[in-house]
Amino acid sequence: MMKMYVKCMMVLNSFKESKKGQGMVEYGLIVGLIAIAVIAAITLLGGNIRDLFNNVAGTLGAAVPTAVPT
Repeated sequence: MMKMYVKCMMVLNSFKESKKGQGMVEYGLIVGLIAIAVIAAITLLGGNIRDLFNNVAGTLGAAVPTAVPT
């Protein structure tokens, strides 16, 4: 019984000390949070940005090029 307890404790300690995938999980969480923030920003500001670009394109399209002196 004591051997079983010691073996179980050794296995549990090895799980506690193992940090192989911790860095990758943290990077994955950061990338996920950034993706959520970008999606939220595009959703909230998408219409305003589209209108701004359409206004700029309309203004540039209506501009008359001037003659370049030679």
